Amino acid sequence: MSLTAVALGATGLVGSELIRLLLQSEQYSHVIAITRRPIAIENDKLKNFVIDFGMLDQIADKVKGDVLFSCLGTTKKQAGSIAAQRVVDLDYQLKVAEFAAANGMRHYCLVSSSSANAGSSFAYMKMKGELEQAVIKLGFNRTSIFQPSLLLGPREQSRISEDIGVDILSLLCRLPGLNRYRPIEGREVSEKMLQVSLQEDEGVKIYSLEQVFP
Repeated sequence: MSLTAVALGATGLVGSELIRLLLQSEQYSHVIAITRRPIAIENDKLKNFVIDFGMLDQIADKVKGDVLFSCLGTTKKQAGSIAAQRVVDLDYQLKVAEFAAANGMRHYCLVSSSSANAGSSFAYMKMKGELEQAVIKLGFNRTSIFQPSLLLGPREQSRISEDIGVDILSLLCRLPGLNRYRPIEGREVSEKMLQVSLQEDEGVKIYSLEQVFP
């Protein structure tokens, strides 16, 4: 097996771990990373396209291969506003997914959220749900959507509010029915994404936290 992966959000918590796993995988011979800043990795399998995401059309013809992994994401605080967060979490990811579909890529893997709901009155949940619906409509041969809750692991920028949220959720999720919201290591999500990408399957499949990471 000689697969080509395209990764969006390859410098984030899940994406950086995924890049490491893809480069170690014998099944993947080429890894294309689309990032806003260079990846500090030297590997013959890796090609890194560094681009201003406001000019994504420039790499439309580069989004080619077997699997597109979309791990991009930010916070309202980092982005500066809900509108700016929506551009990163929804618009950029959807545009790259559209490139992939137009170029005939067969499998799309998305890191979404356990709270994704296009009908939600909460902006974050709504944008995640809208993205899920939009990429499903693109008609990939396979669409795999992963819905973790808060992500644990080393980050370049500390998120104090998330650290507090992790402690609270860890306690609350001991209650019946709340296991789907428990925090999870970014590494676990990337490992599952790689595993799923190597399976033979078709159609849309959603991997919720309580079903996949018991």
